[in-house]
Amino acid sequence: MHTATAPSAAAQDRDALIAATARLRGEVARRIVGQQDVLDEIVMALLAGGHVLLVGVPGLAKTLMIRSVAEALALQFRRIQFTPDLVPSDITGTEILEEEHGTGGRRFRFVEGPVFANVVLADEINRAPPRTQAALLEAMQEHSVTAAGQTMRLPEPFFVLATQNPIEQEGTYALPEAQLDRFLFDVRVGYPGAEDEVAILRSTTGATTGPLAPMLGGEEVLALQAMVRDVVAPDAALRYATALVRATRPDDPTAPTQVKQYVRWGAGPRAGQALVLGAKAHALLAGRLAVAPEDIRRVARPVLRHRVLPNFAAEAEGITSERIVEELLTYVAPPRSDVRL
Repeated sequence: MHTATAPSAAAQDRDALIAATARLRGEVARRIVGQQDVLDEIVMALLAGGHVLLVGVPGLAKTLMIRSVAEALALQFRRIQFTPDLVPSDITGTEILEEEHGTGGRRFRFVEGPVFANVVLADEINRAPPRTQAALLEAMQEHSVTAAGQTMRLPEPFFVLATQNPIEQEGTYALPEAQLDRFLFDVRVGYPGAEDEVAILRSTTGATTGPLAPMLGGEEVLALQAMVRDVVAPDAALRYATALVRATRPDDPTAPTQVKQYVRWGAGPRAGQALVLGAKAHALLAGRLAVAPEDIRRVARPVLRHRVLPNFAAEAEGITSERIVEELLTYVAPPRSDVRL
C-alpha cells in the first residue's frame, strides 16, 4: 500500500509564489481591461529578469499598465519622461557641490537619478537623442551606473519598462539596435476588442477605483527569478531555440528563402537566451518545471520581432519583421515533446 507523500516545503513555497503572481495579474486587471497577453508578457519578463519595450499608438494605456504593475509590486518605482532636451545625468544622477555647515568646507556629493529604483518607466523612450538613450545601456545590461568616477550598483530586482509610439516620427530618434537587443521582449499593444472597449468606457467614466494592493515584494520577485533559472530546459528545447535564432540570419545555410531575400541582420545569441528564459518563465507560471516547445513558441514573437532587421527590399514590399517571424515559426518544425500543456 502506497501512502501519498506531503509536498515538500520548497514545492509549497513555489506554489505560494506562483499563486501570488496570479493575484498580481488579477489585481492589475482591476484597472486594466483586456490586454491579457500584454500583461502576461510583462510578468514573464519580470520573472525572467529582463526588460520590456511596449510599442503601441497613443491612448492604449501603456503608461497606466506599467504604473499599475508597479503599484501591485511592493517595489520602488520611478518614471522618466524622455524629451529631446533630456541629458544622461538627468537619468543616472549628477554631482553637486555642497558647503559643510560649521567648517565652511566644500565637497562634492552624488545625487542619484531616477534610474536608481526597482521599476523604471522610460516613457516615450524614442523622444530622447541616442546619447541619452545610451545612458540606460549600462544600467539595463550590468545593473550598475558609472558616474563621478565610480561604479554604483542598482537596487535589485531592477526592471526597465519603456514605451514607444510607432506612428510619430517628428521629434523622435530610432532606438539603436544595441539598445533594442537589451530588451528581453518587444511587446505590441493593440486596440481592444469591442466588448473590452465598452468595459473601458464603463470603468473610466464612473467612480474611480481605489489603489491597488501590493502582491509581491522584492524578495519574492528575486525568489521567483531564481526558480525560473531552475526550470529544466531539455536538450531538444535548447536545440529548437537555437534553430529558430539561426534561421533568422540570411547568411546561415538553414535560413529560409524569405529570410535570405528580405532580412538585413538576424538575431544574435542573446535572442536564444531570451527565448529560453522567457520559455522557462512561461512554464513556471503554468506550474511546470520543464520547458516544452510550445513555451518557446509562445515567447518567440516578442523575443524575435525587434531582433530581425528587414532590408530595403522588405520595406519596399511592405514585409515586416513580424511577418518574417510568423513564417519562421512555420518553417522551423518544433521537436516532439512528452510534456502535456
